[in-house]
Amino acid sequence: MLYYFLYPLHTHFIGFNVFRYITFRSIGGAVTAFLVMLILGPVFIRAMQRFQIGQVVRDDGPQSHLKKQGVPTMGGLLIIFAISLSTLLWARLGGPLIWLALFILLFYGLIGSYDDYRKIRKKNSKGLSARGKLVCQIFGATVVGLYLYVHPGFNGHLNIPFFKNMNLDLGWFYIIFAVVVIIGASNAVNLTDGLDGLAAGPTVITAAVYLIFSYLAGNVVMSEYLQIVYVAGSGELAVFCGTIVGGCLGFLWFNAYPAQVFMGDVGSLALGGSLGAVAIIIKQEILLTIVGGIFVMEAISVIIQVGYFKMTKGKRIFLMAPFHHHFEKQGWHETKVVVRFWIVSIILGLFALATLKLR
Repeated sequence: MLYYFLYPLHTHFIGFNVFRYITFRSIGGAVTAFLVMLILGPVFIRAMQRFQIGQVVRDDGPQSHLKKQGVPTMGGLLIIFAISLSTLLWARLGGPLIWLALFILLFYGLIGSYDDYRKIRKKNSKGLSARGKLVCQIFGATVVGLYLYVHPGFNGHLNIPFFKNMNLDLGWFYIIFAVVVIIGASNAVNLTDGLDGLAAGPTVITAAVYLIFSYLAGNVVMSEYLQIVYVAGSGELAVFCGTIVGGCLGFLWFNAYPAQVFMGDVGSLALGGSLGAVAIIIKQEILLTIVGGIFVMEAISVIIQVGYFKMTKGKRIFLMAPFHHHFEKQGWHETKVVVRFWIVSIILGLFALATLKLR
Protein backbone atom coordinates (compact mmCIF):
# COMPACT_ATOMS: atom_id res chain seq x y z
CA MET A 1 0.00 0.00 0.00
CA LEU A 2 2.82 2.42 0.87
CA TYR A 3 4.37 1.62 -2.50
CA TYR A 4 1.34 2.96 -4.35
CA PHE A 5 1.18 6.15 -2.27
CA LEU A 6 4.84 7.00 -1.83
CA TYR A 7 6.76 5.61 -4.80
CA PRO A 8 5.00 7.90 -7.34
CA LEU A 9 6.38 10.84 -5.32
CA HIS A 10 9.95 9.92 -6.29
CA THR A 11 9.65 12.37 -9.19
CA HIS A 12 9.40 15.15 -6.59
CA PHE A 13 11.81 13.72 -4.02
CA ILE A 14 14.30 11.06 -5.04
CA GLY A 15 14.30 9.54 -1.54
CA PHE A 16 10.94 7.90 -2.23
CA ASN A 17 12.66 5.82 -4.91
CA VAL A 18 13.61 3.29 -2.18
CA PHE A 19 10.04 1.98 -2.20
CA ARG A 20 10.64 0.31 -5.55
CA TYR A 21 13.14 -2.06 -3.94
CA ILE A 22 11.88 -5.34 -2.50
CA THR A 23 14.84 -5.47 -0.12
CA PHE A 24 13.88 -2.14 1.47
CA ARG A 25 10.23 -3.08 1.76
CA SER A 26 11.08 -6.49 3.22
CA ILE A 27 13.09 -4.79 5.96
CA GLY A 28 10.31 -2.26 6.46
CA GLY A 29 7.76 -5.05 6.80
CA ALA A 30 9.91 -6.93 9.31
CA VAL A 31 10.50 -3.86 11.46
CA THR A 32 6.84 -2.86 11.32
CA ALA A 33 5.64 -6.31 12.36
CA PHE A 34 8.18 -6.37 15.19
CA LEU A 35 7.08 -2.96 16.49
CA VAL A 36 3.40 -3.90 16.27
CA MET A 37 4.10 -6.95 18.43
CA LEU A 38 6.22 -4.96 20.87
CA ILE A 39 3.65 -2.18 21.29
CA LEU A 40 0.47 -4.25 21.35
CA GLY A 41 1.94 -7.28 23.14
CA PRO A 42 1.38 -6.02 26.72
CA VAL A 43 -2.14 -4.84 25.85
CA PHE A 44 -2.96 -8.21 24.29
CA ILE A 45 -1.62 -10.17 27.27
CA ARG A 46 -3.68 -8.11 29.72
CA ALA A 47 -6.77 -8.63 27.58
CA MET A 48 -6.27 -12.39 27.53
CA GLN A 49 -5.84 -12.38 31.30
CA ARG A 50 -9.00 -10.33 31.73
CA PHE A 51 -11.04 -12.71 29.60
CA GLN A 52 -9.36 -15.73 31.25
CA ILE A 53 -8.07 -17.11 27.96
CA GLY A 54 -5.29 -19.27 29.35
CA GLN A 55 -3.24 -22.29 28.39
CA VAL A 56 -4.70 -25.74 29.02
CA VAL A 57 -1.92 -28.15 30.07
CA ARG A 58 -2.09 -31.92 29.49
CA ASP A 59 -2.11 -34.02 32.66
CA ASP A 60 0.18 -36.62 31.07
CA GLY A 61 2.83 -34.09 30.07
CA PRO A 62 6.03 -33.18 31.94
CA GLN A 63 5.30 -32.08 35.51
CA SER A 64 7.29 -28.88 34.99
CA HIS A 65 4.61 -27.75 32.53
CA LEU A 66 1.85 -27.63 35.13
CA LYS A 67 2.96 -24.12 36.11
CA LYS A 68 2.06 -23.00 32.58
CA GLN A 69 -1.62 -23.66 33.29
CA GLY A 70 -3.59 -20.45 32.79
CA VAL A 71 -0.80 -18.49 31.06
CA PRO A 72 -2.44 -16.32 28.35
CA THR A 73 -2.62 -18.09 24.99
CA MET A 74 -3.86 -17.43 21.45
CA GLY A 75 -0.98 -15.01 20.92
CA GLY A 76 -1.09 -16.16 17.32
CA LEU A 77 -3.97 -13.75 16.81
CA LEU A 78 -1.60 -10.85 17.40
CA ILE A 79 1.08 -12.44 15.20
CA ILE A 80 -1.41 -12.82 12.35
CA PHE A 81 -2.54 -9.21 12.79
CA ALA A 82 1.05 -7.94 12.75
CA ILE A 83 1.95 -9.99 9.66
CA SER A 84 -1.22 -9.07 7.77
CA LEU A 85 -1.02 -5.36 8.56
CA SER A 86 2.68 -5.13 7.73
CA THR A 87 2.24 -7.08 4.48
CA LEU A 88 -0.62 -4.84 3.37
CA LEU A 89 1.47 -1.77 4.16
CA TRP A 90 4.74 -2.78 2.51
CA ALA A 91 3.99 -5.27 -0.27
CA ARG A 92 2.88 -4.56 -3.82
CA LEU A 93 -0.60 -6.04 -3.81
CA GLY A 94 -1.22 -6.18 -7.54
CA GLY A 95 -0.19 -9.81 -8.01
CA PRO A 96 -2.13 -12.89 -6.87
CA LEU A 97 0.73 -14.72 -5.14
CA ILE A 98 0.88 -12.44 -2.12
CA TRP A 99 -2.88 -12.87 -1.67
CA LEU A 100 -2.52 -16.66 -1.74
CA ALA A 101 -0.03 -16.49 1.12
CA LEU A 102 -2.30 -14.16 3.10
CA PHE A 103 -5.27 -16.43 2.41
CA ILE A 104 -3.51 -19.44 3.96
CA LEU A 105 -2.33 -17.35 6.91
CA LEU A 106 -5.85 -16.13 7.69
CA PHE A 107 -7.73 -19.32 6.84
CA TYR A 108 -5.47 -21.59 8.88
CA GLY A 109 -5.51 -18.99 11.64
CA LEU A 110 -9.30 -19.26 11.65
CA ILE A 111 -9.06 -23.06 12.01
CA GLY A 112 -6.60 -22.71 14.86
CA SER A 113 -8.60 -20.05 16.67
CA TYR A 114 -11.72 -22.21 16.69
CA ASP A 115 -9.63 -25.15 17.91
CA ASP A 116 -8.17 -23.03 20.74
CA TYR A 117 -11.59 -21.66 21.63
CA ARG A 118 -13.06 -25.14 22.09
CA LYS A 119 -10.14 -26.21 24.28
CA ILE A 120 -10.42 -23.17 26.52
CA ARG A 121 -14.17 -22.69 26.80
CA LYS A 122 -15.36 -26.30 26.83
CA LYS A 123 -14.18 -28.42 29.73
CA ASN A 124 -12.49 -31.72 28.87
CA SER A 125 -12.51 -30.77 25.19
CA LYS A 126 -9.52 -31.58 23.01
CA GLY A 127 -10.58 -28.88 20.59
CA LEU A 128 -11.64 -29.35 17.01
CA SER A 129 -11.75 -33.02 16.05
CA ALA A 130 -8.76 -34.33 14.09
CA ARG A 131 -11.04 -35.17 11.16
CA GLY A 132 -12.70 -31.77 11.18
CA LYS A 133 -9.37 -29.98 11.37
CA LEU A 134 -7.95 -32.05 8.51
CA VAL A 135 -10.96 -31.43 6.27
CA CYS A 136 -10.65 -27.67 6.80
CA GLN A 137 -6.90 -27.77 6.15
CA ILE A 138 -7.38 -29.78 2.97
CA PHE A 139 -9.90 -27.27 1.68
CA GLY A 140 -7.60 -24.30 2.22
CA ALA A 141 -4.55 -26.03 0.75
CA THR A 142 -6.54 -27.29 -2.26
CA VAL A 143 -7.52 -23.72 -3.11
CA VAL A 144 -3.83 -22.83 -3.35
CA GLY A 145 -2.88 -26.00 -5.24
CA LEU A 146 -5.68 -25.65 -7.78
CA TYR A 147 -5.03 -21.97 -8.39
CA LEU A 148 -1.33 -22.52 -9.00
CA TYR A 149 -1.94 -25.50 -11.26
CA VAL A 150 -4.25 -23.55 -13.58
CA HIS A 151 -2.31 -20.30 -13.28
CA PRO A 152 -0.65 -19.33 -16.62
CA GLY A 153 3.09 -19.86 -16.56
CA PHE A 154 2.96 -22.24 -13.59
CA ASN A 155 3.64 -25.94 -13.95
CA GLY A 156 3.41 -29.16 -12.00
CA HIS A 157 7.16 -29.78 -11.92
CA LEU A 158 8.91 -30.76 -8.70
CA ASN A 159 12.42 -29.33 -8.57
CA ILE A 160 15.21 -31.24 -6.84
CA PRO A 161 17.89 -29.28 -4.92
CA PHE A 162 21.57 -30.09 -5.57
CA PHE A 163 20.91 -30.95 -9.23
CA LYS A 164 20.98 -28.67 -12.26
CA ASN A 165 17.74 -28.57 -14.24
CA MET A 166 16.46 -31.75 -12.59
CA ASN A 167 12.71 -31.83 -12.07
CA LEU A 168 9.85 -34.28 -12.06
CA ASP A 169 6.61 -33.58 -13.90
CA LEU A 170 3.87 -34.52 -11.42
CA GLY A 171 1.04 -33.38 -13.66
CA TRP A 172 -2.28 -32.99 -11.85
CA PHE A 173 -0.81 -34.94 -8.91
CA TYR A 174 1.02 -31.73 -8.08
CA ILE A 175 -2.22 -30.44 -6.55
CA ILE A 176 -2.24 -33.32 -4.08
CA PHE A 177 1.45 -32.79 -3.43
CA ALA A 178 0.84 -29.12 -2.67
CA VAL A 179 -1.91 -30.05 -0.21
CA VAL A 180 0.40 -32.51 1.57
CA VAL A 181 3.20 -29.93 1.85
CA ILE A 182 0.99 -27.17 3.25
CA ILE A 183 -0.85 -29.42 5.71
CA GLY A 184 2.35 -31.18 6.71
CA ALA A 185 4.14 -27.89 7.42
CA SER A 186 1.17 -26.55 9.36
CA ASN A 187 0.85 -29.59 11.62
CA ALA A 188 4.62 -29.94 12.05
CA VAL A 189 4.91 -26.40 13.44
CA ASN A 190 1.89 -27.10 15.62
CA LEU A 191 3.59 -30.18 17.11
CA THR A 192 6.80 -28.22 17.71
CA ASP A 193 4.98 -25.55 19.71
CA GLY A 194 5.45 -27.20 23.09
CA LEU A 195 8.16 -25.20 24.87
CA ASP A 196 8.71 -21.49 25.45
CA GLY A 197 10.14 -20.05 22.24
CA LEU A 198 10.64 -23.40 20.56
CA ALA A 199 8.31 -22.91 17.57
CA ALA A 200 8.93 -19.19 17.06
CA GLY A 201 12.74 -19.48 16.81
CA PRO A 202 12.93 -22.00 13.94
CA THR A 203 10.03 -20.18 12.25
CA VAL A 204 12.13 -17.00 12.17
CA ILE A 205 15.05 -18.90 10.62
CA THR A 206 12.88 -20.71 8.07
CA ALA A 207 11.09 -17.51 7.06
CA ALA A 208 14.42 -15.68 6.72
CA VAL A 209 15.76 -18.37 4.36
CA TYR A 210 12.57 -18.27 2.29
CA LEU A 211 12.77 -14.48 2.20
CA ILE A 212 16.07 -14.87 0.34
CA PHE A 213 14.77 -17.61 -1.95
CA SER A 214 11.58 -15.65 -2.72
CA TYR A 215 13.61 -12.63 -3.71
CA LEU A 216 15.87 -14.71 -5.95
CA ALA A 217 12.97 -16.64 -7.51
CA GLY A 218 11.31 -13.36 -8.47
CA ASN A 219 14.44 -11.94 -10.10
CA VAL A 220 15.00 -13.05 -13.70
CA VAL A 221 18.75 -12.45 -13.71
CA MET A 222 19.55 -13.94 -10.32
CA SER A 223 17.32 -16.99 -10.77
CA GLU A 224 18.94 -17.78 -14.11
CA TYR A 225 22.43 -17.32 -12.69
CA LEU A 226 21.72 -19.55 -9.67
CA GLN A 227 19.70 -22.00 -11.80
CA ILE A 228 16.58 -21.91 -9.68
CA VAL A 229 13.04 -21.64 -11.03
CA TYR A 230 11.92 -18.14 -11.95
CA VAL A 231 8.40 -17.38 -10.69
CA ALA A 232 7.06 -14.04 -11.90
CA GLY A 233 5.78 -11.90 -9.04
CA SER A 234 7.17 -14.13 -6.31
CA GLY A 235 9.61 -11.44 -5.19
CA GLU A 236 6.83 -9.82 -3.17
CA LEU A 237 6.71 -12.94 -1.01
CA ALA A 238 10.04 -11.76 0.38
CA VAL A 239 8.09 -8.95 2.02
CA PHE A 240 5.60 -11.46 3.41
CA CYS A 241 8.43 -13.62 4.79
CA GLY A 242 10.01 -10.51 6.27
CA THR A 243 6.84 -9.77 8.20
CA ILE A 244 6.85 -13.34 9.55
CA VAL A 245 10.43 -12.81 10.74
CA GLY A 246 9.53 -9.53 12.43
CA GLY A 247 6.26 -10.81 13.88
CA CYS A 248 7.84 -13.92 15.38
CA LEU A 249 10.80 -11.97 16.77
CA GLY A 250 8.34 -9.61 18.45
CA PHE A 251 6.42 -12.60 19.78
CA LEU A 252 9.63 -14.10 21.18
CA TRP A 253 10.02 -10.94 23.28
CA PHE A 254 7.09 -12.17 25.35
CA ASN A 255 7.32 -15.90 24.66
CA ALA A 256 10.92 -16.39 25.84
CA TYR A 257 11.27 -18.45 29.03
CA PRO A 258 9.33 -17.99 31.24
CA ALA A 259 6.63 -17.27 28.68
CA GLN A 260 4.11 -14.51 29.27
CA VAL A 261 1.98 -15.71 26.37
CA PHE A 262 1.68 -18.73 24.05
CA MET A 263 0.81 -18.61 20.35
CA GLY A 264 -1.73 -21.44 20.50
CA ASP A 265 -2.94 -23.41 17.50
CA VAL A 266 -4.11 -20.19 15.89
CA GLY A 267 -0.47 -19.15 15.53
CA SER A 268 1.28 -22.44 14.86
CA LEU A 269 -1.19 -23.69 12.24
CA ALA A 270 -1.19 -20.34 10.44
CA LEU A 271 2.60 -19.91 10.45
CA GLY A 272 3.28 -23.48 9.34
CA GLY A 273 0.67 -23.30 6.60
CA SER A 274 2.09 -19.99 5.37
CA LEU A 275 5.62 -21.37 5.14
CA GLY A 276 4.29 -24.38 3.23
CA ALA A 277 2.40 -22.10 0.85
CA VAL A 278 5.47 -19.97 0.17
CA ALA A 279 7.53 -23.12 -0.49
CA ILE A 280 4.94 -24.31 -3.01
CA ILE A 281 4.60 -20.95 -4.75
CA ILE A 282 8.33 -20.41 -5.32
CA LYS A 283 8.90 -24.07 -6.27
CA GLN A 284 11.23 -24.83 -3.34
CA GLU A 285 9.15 -27.53 -1.68
CA ILE A 286 11.90 -30.04 -0.87
CA LEU A 287 14.00 -27.26 0.60
CA LEU A 288 11.40 -26.96 3.37
CA THR A 289 12.37 -30.39 4.71
CA ILE A 290 15.94 -29.10 5.07
CA VAL A 291 15.54 -25.62 6.53
CA GLY A 292 12.50 -26.77 8.52
CA GLY A 293 14.28 -29.89 9.72
CA ILE A 294 13.32 -29.25 13.35
CA PHE A 295 9.64 -29.29 12.39
CA VAL A 296 10.14 -32.43 10.32
CA MET A 297 11.95 -34.16 13.18
CA GLU A 298 9.18 -33.31 15.63
CA ALA A 299 6.46 -34.59 13.30
CA ILE A 300 8.34 -37.81 12.50
CA SER A 301 8.95 -38.48 16.20
CA VAL A 302 5.20 -38.44 16.81
CA ILE A 303 4.49 -40.71 13.82
CA ILE A 304 7.15 -43.19 14.94
CA GLN A 305 6.01 -43.13 18.56
CA VAL A 306 2.34 -43.68 17.74
CA GLY A 307 3.08 -46.37 15.15
CA TYR A 308 5.47 -48.28 17.41
CA PHE A 309 3.08 -47.98 20.35
CA LYS A 310 0.28 -49.58 18.33
CA MET A 311 2.45 -52.31 16.81
CA THR A 312 3.99 -53.36 20.14
CA LYS A 313 0.79 -52.80 22.12
CA GLY A 314 2.12 -50.28 24.59
CA LYS A 315 5.89 -49.96 24.10
CA ARG A 316 7.58 -46.65 23.32
CA ILE A 317 10.74 -45.61 21.48
CA PHE A 318 10.93 -42.15 23.01
CA LEU A 319 10.24 -41.33 26.64
CA MET A 320 7.62 -38.93 25.29
CA ALA A 321 6.69 -37.40 21.95
CA PRO A 322 7.02 -34.89 20.33
CA PHE A 323 10.80 -35.18 20.43
CA HIS A 324 11.45 -32.12 22.63
CA HIS A 325 9.60 -33.79 25.52
CA HIS A 326 11.96 -36.77 25.28
CA PHE A 327 14.88 -34.54 26.28
CA GLU A 328 12.84 -32.96 29.08
CA LYS A 329 12.14 -36.43 30.45
CA GLN A 330 15.89 -37.06 30.37
CA GLY A 331 16.41 -34.12 32.70
CA TRP A 332 17.30 -31.34 30.25
CA HIS A 333 16.05 -27.93 31.29
CA GLU A 334 13.49 -26.38 28.97
CA THR A 335 15.80 -23.54 27.90
CA LYS A 336 18.60 -25.98 27.04
CA VAL A 337 16.28 -27.92 24.73
CA VAL A 338 15.05 -24.73 23.06
CA VAL A 339 18.47 -23.14 22.51
CA ARG A 340 19.98 -26.34 21.14
CA PHE A 341 17.05 -26.78 18.77
CA TRP A 342 17.61 -23.19 17.63
CA ILE A 343 21.28 -23.96 16.98
CA VAL A 344 20.35 -26.99 14.87
CA SER A 345 17.80 -24.86 13.00
CA ILE A 346 20.44 -22.21 12.20
CA ILE A 347 22.82 -24.87 10.86
CA LEU A 348 20.03 -26.31 8.71
CA GLY A 349 19.19 -22.83 7.45
CA LEU A 350 22.80 -22.25 6.41
CA PHE A 351 22.87 -25.62 4.69
CA ALA A 352 19.66 -24.74 2.82
CA LEU A 353 21.28 -21.53 1.58
CA ALA A 354 24.33 -23.54 0.51
CA THR A 355 22.14 -25.48 -1.92
CA LEU A 356 22.15 -22.35 -4.09
CA LYS A 357 25.71 -23.20 -5.11
CA LEU A 358 25.66 -26.98 -4.60
CA ARG A 359 24.17 -27.76 -8.00
